Amino acid sequence: MPSYTAPVKDMQFVLHDVLKVTEQDIPGYDELEADFTSAILEEAGKISSEVLQPLNVVGDKEGCVLENGVVRTPTGFKEAFEQMKEGGWTALDCDPEYGGQGMPYIMGTAVGEMMVSANMAFNMYQGLTHGAYSAIHAHGTDEQKAKYLPKMVSCEWTGTMNLTEPHCGTDLGLMRTKAAPQDDGSYKISGQKIFISAGEHDMADNIIHLVLGKIEGGPEGIKGVSLFIVPKFLVNEDGSLGARNGVSVGSIEEKMGIHGNSTCVMNYDEATGYLLGTEHKGMRAMFTMMNEARLGVGLQGYAQAAVAYENAVIYANDRLQGRAVTGAENPDGPADPLIVHPDIRRNLMDQKSFVEGARAFTFWGAHLIDRHVRGGDEAADGLISLLTPVIKGFQTDKGFEYAVAAQQVYGGHGYIEEWGMSQFARDARIAMIYEGANGVQALDLVGRKLAQDGGKHVMAFFDLVKSFIKENAGNEAYDKAFLEPLKAASKDLQAAGMYFMQNGMKNPNHALAGSYDFMHMFGHVCLGLMWAKMGKAAMDALEGGASDKAFYETKIATGKYYMARQLPATGMHLARIESGADTVMALDAANF
Repeated sequence: MPSYTAPVKDMQFVLHDVLKVTEQDIPGYDELEADFTSAILEEAGKISSEVLQPLNVVGDKEGCVLENGVVRTPTGFKEAFEQMKEGGWTALDCDPEYGGQGMPYIMGTAVGEMMVSANMAFNMYQGLTHGAYSAIHAHGTDEQKAKYLPKMVSCEWTGTMNLTEPHCGTDLGLMRTKAAPQDDGSYKISGQKIFISAGEHDMADNIIHLVLGKIEGGPEGIKGVSLFIVPKFLVNEDGSLGARNGVSVGSIEEKMGIHGNSTCVMNYDEATGYLLGTEHKGMRAMFTMMNEARLGVGLQGYAQAAVAYENAVIYANDRLQGRAVTGAENPDGPADPLIVHPDIRRNLMDQKSFVEGARAFTFWGAHLIDRHVRGGDEAADGLISLLTPVIKGFQTDKGFEYAVAAQQVYGGHGYIEEWGMSQFARDARIAMIYEGANGVQALDLVGRKLAQDGGKHVMAFFDLVKSFIKENAGNEAYDKAFLEPLKAASKDLQAAGMYFMQNGMKNPNHALAGSYDFMHMFGHVCLGLMWAKMGKAAMDALEGGASDKAFYETKIATGKYYMARQLPATGMHLARIESGADTVMALDAANF
């Protein structure tokens, strides 16, 4: 049976040594003293390891069951959800006006990682609710916010997002869900949505669905899409629950993973809905939720890799197989532990260096969201908009890859369900697909985000890397281990961007055929930047006489590994990009 121990010390390192949160000029960050954040993370770690993690395998084996129109969640989920609500964990970074605790988004991100690692399927119930809360908070009327948000913050009511239909996923302009205006200002919503996470369950009194649909007589395609609030139960003027709305579950999807989450086919039969935001501007409102969700899914990618890695390390230290080629390291036993073998070390170092780099990258991204939302910094908003497809696409691709790599450490036992490694790989797999499949993330990055606002955001990123290198150069050992590889990788990324500019205008396929490689190249440069930051912070701590010398030395060694063994992948991606689209597009469709 797998276990989970929250990486509180590593999170504290990122928050305080690397990001130096209390020194940031962001409202609320001055309260994030080390003792305060430690207390929150320790408690979150306890509920994650003691309450949520033991239910992970239960959810995987039992799944959800649809009975007479009601979805029954796995054994123990309902009680655990009550504990989450009672502890205020669902309200951590929500607006105090609606019952939230008002903490910065970065704290919700850190706690979220723990809960995703412990039980990804369970955490999705509150995760989707937070996204729906954010959309209503950003685009709702005062009346809508007062009616729905307090109960959603407490998770007495949960929330969903309804985009996909059987015939359209990415191309939402093809949707058929209709919204008929009514005399009282409401709409009658009719249509079918699929793949709706937490669409129906037995853990909340009401479920607030956010549904994309087209108002009759509106513009064709994506320009005619609006967003509606469609509650499972209508809400009376006094806030009490009224009649059951015209929304029902057609079925539960049978999935490869995340069995503990109810992924539903939702049927809307003239259900009463209320416009959220402006007519025909539904995608603008939905993207408030989707951008938050994409960072959250990027987090899911590395969080599954993190818990898989943690268990692989335990197994590699316990399992006796073969002898070290340099001489027995466990002479009193029949064999040495797996961890003595260089290829096992390589595998584990790949996992470790990715997980810790991705954690820093995601926390940095959360800090950029705080900088914009709390501090009104438009440059931070532009930067996180650029980086969101990288966080989502790169980290979920690699998260799945390293969940599989952790499974590999177990050999045949990794393929056997009793060891639990299969679940991490199966659960991680969905993160590459939902909230915009990773190929779409790459197209968004290259096709839209690079040129956004005249390309100023990607130029700001390059300037940020260049400034960091310039400001921190001077220590020969550090420069060679961290700054020189970062500089080389950044040059590769700039060369790829230049290739797109020179060739993409003449033939867009030259840019789009290289978009996936560019997304991964960008991800490596971002993790390289994070490791350069972490390496510097660790060296500074050692020079300052830090008591836990081993922790900081380990951090430096892990960073050196990433810079030497992972970051050079930018050269491979550049070579692929510069080969252009001709070989990619060479075959006729009939020849595949």
